[in-house]
Amino acid sequence: MFENEQVQERALLVALDTGEYDAETSLAELGELTQTAGAEPAFTLTQKRPSPEAATCIGSGMAAEAAELIQREKLDLCIFDRELTPTQIRNLEELFGVRVIDRTMLILDIFAQRARSREGKLQVELAQLRYMLPRLSGRGTSLSRLGGGIGTRGPGETKLETDRRHIRRRIGSLKEQLADSEAARAITEKRRRKNGIITVALVGYTNAGKSTLMNRLTQAGVLAEDKLFATLDPTARAMKLPSGRSVMLIDTVGLIRRLPHHLVEAFKSTLEQAADADILLNICDASSPECGEHLRVTEDLLQSLGAGDSPVIPVMNKWDAVEDEESVPRLAGAVRISALSGEGIHQLLQAVEENMPEKTFDVDLLLPFSKSGLAARLRDEGAVLSEEYVAEGLRLTARVDQRLYSPVKEYDINPAEEE
Repeated sequence: MFENEQVQERALLVALDTGEYDAETSLAELGELTQTAGAEPAFTLTQKRPSPEAATCIGSGMAAEAAELIQREKLDLCIFDRELTPTQIRNLEELFGVRVIDRTMLILDIFAQRARSREGKLQVELAQLRYMLPRLSGRGTSLSRLGGGIGTRGPGETKLETDRRHIRRRIGSLKEQLADSEAARAITEKRRRKNGIITVALVGYTNAGKSTLMNRLTQAGVLAEDKLFATLDPTARAMKLPSGRSVMLIDTVGLIRRLPHHLVEAFKSTLEQAADADILLNICDASSPECGEHLRVTEDLLQSLGAGDSPVIPVMNKWDAVEDEESVPRLAGAVRISALSGEGIHQLLQAVEENMPEKTFDVDLLLPFSKSGLAARLRDEGAVLSEEYVAEGLRLTARVDQRLYSPVKEYDINPAEEE
C-alpha cells in the first residue's frame, strides 16, 4: 500500500508596476488567489517600468534574478500579476525552467476548481478555451510527435491545426448549450415576474461575506469559506420580510478588480440575472482598507450590464471587525451589518422594505377589440388570470403594478375598488 502525498506547490509572484493601478495591493490580492488555488506564495518580486518588455514582460536583469531565485529555492511555478502574451510565457518558461502562468490563468483555474453546477462548468470551460485558442499559435514544434529538423515540421503544424479546429468546434457547442440554459432561465424569470415575485440580488467583491449573509437570511446552507470565489453558482431562496411579504434572494459570483474579459463574457448571463433584480445589495467588507475600491468595482460592472435603474443598497458587512470607522466611506443609504453575528440585519431588512417596487394588484378590465395591443402587453409584462371574448370586447382579469395599470385604467370595470 502506497499513500500518494500531495505536496503543495511553491510559487514566485511577480508584479510589474507601470503606474496603471496600485501594484502592491494587487500583488497582495494575487497572493490570496494563489492560496485559494492551492499553492504557497513563497516569494514576491516587483519591478517598476514605464511599460512591459515585449519578450519577457519584465526587464532582462529582473528576469535573470527571478530565474536564479527559482533555481536556488527549488520553486515549482511563477505567477505574473498581469496577462502575458504567448511569446512572453514561452520565453519565461525557457528561462526559468518552471511553469509560468498569469493572473487570468490563475483565476480560470480557481473557477474550474469551484464550479459545481452544469452551467457553471460550461461557463468556465468556455472561458478557458477562449483564452487558450490564441495561445496555441507558434507552438508547432512543441506539439510535433517527431521533433524539430528537416522533414519533421509537418506533424507539428498538422496537430496544431487539429487542436484549433477541435477547440473552435467545442466553443461552438458550449455556446449552444449555454444559450439553451439562458433561454430556460429567461422563461423562469418571466414566470417570476408574472407571479409578482420580487427579486433581491447579493452582489459585491469576492470574499465580502455574501454567502454568509445568504445563510443568515434564508438558512440556505450555501458554502461559506474565507476564500476568494467560494461561490460560483447562483443560489436562489425565498426570504420573508418583517411585513410578511416574501422576496426571492439570489446569491451571485463574487467580483474582483481586473476580472478577466473571457470570464465576464462567459458568466454574462449569470451576472445579468443579478443585474435584472428588483433590488441590489452591494456587499463589501467594511474592515478592508480597500472597501471603497471594492464598491466601485461592483458599481462599474453593474453599470456595464445595464443595472442602472434598480435601487442599490450599499451593505457594509463585517462592521464588528472595523477598527477605524472614519476610514470607511460614507455612503447615502448604507447599512452596517455583521452577517456572522447578526448585527444590523433588522435594519437591512427594513432598507429592503423601503426600496420595494410598487405592489401588484388584480383588476377587471373590458378592453375594446381595437385595443388588442394592450392585451398583448398585459400578457407579456403582467399576469393575465382569466380572459373571455364578449360582445363589447375582451373581458379579462389581470395582475398589474401601477406602471402597467396607467394605460388601461380607463377600461377598469371597478375603478373605485382599486383606489
